[in-house]
Amino acid sequence: MIPLDDAVTARLESHGERFEVLIDPDAALEIKRGEFEGDLEDVIAAEDVFENASRGDRPAEADLEEVFGTTDPLEIIPEVVERGEIQITAEQRKEMEEQKHNALVNKIARNAVNPQMDNAPHPPERIERALEEAGFSIDPMEPVESQVDDALDALRPVIPIRFDEITVAVNVPADYAGSAQAKIRQYGDLEREEWQADGSWIGVVTFPAGMQNDFYDLVNEETSGEAETSIVKEKDDLKTR
Repeated sequence: MIPLDDAVTARLESHGERFEVLIDPDAALEIKRGEFEGDLEDVIAAEDVFENASRGDRPAEADLEEVFGTTDPLEIIPEVVERGEIQITAEQRKEMEEQKHNALVNKIARNAVNPQMDNAPHPPERIERALEEAGFSIDPMEPVESQVDDALDALRPVIPIRFDEITVAVNVPADYAGSAQAKIRQYGDLEREEWQADGSWIGVVTFPAGMQNDFYDLVNEETSGEAETSIVKEKDDLKTR
């Protein structure tokens, strides 16, 4: 279950009756698109169907049977969402916009680089300012991922930006190899690794280029600054979006 404050109302009017359910907005959109694969009980605020959710009024069981062929809320809720309309208040819309805007900024900052500055990452604050200058507005009713390309198109006239991945080779001294390699290998896709005779570890990891600074901070912290890193350039290691 989710908190009531996090839910939106999905409403279906049929057979002269109104049916409402309380559900997470993102899950509601996934259900409408036929993309929901989670557990319904984890994304609803009440395992119930209402005639008026704000008052807590419930429809007659006979009406549920007539419209849905069942009185089981877990069977009815997806149908109400799929066939009905998602209702959100102005306050809910504003909150959803803020959440998705922040998620969009973070996603771009973690993946994007500045091709005019040797592929250095863009700080989130720069992304934030550029989106504002470009006049880009997030759609709170659409997934963040589906809006990334539109955001990039809006950003390109304002700042030099590109989505890239980077591949970095790391040589970790033996004194730190045991614990450091476990965290480094989880940072991205481990392309290859090799344990040396002296106990040191060499790993090659691919991850979003915007996360370079965080990656180097992790390596330095785990190895007291004694690890060696180098960007792998002998192959086409940057995949551009």
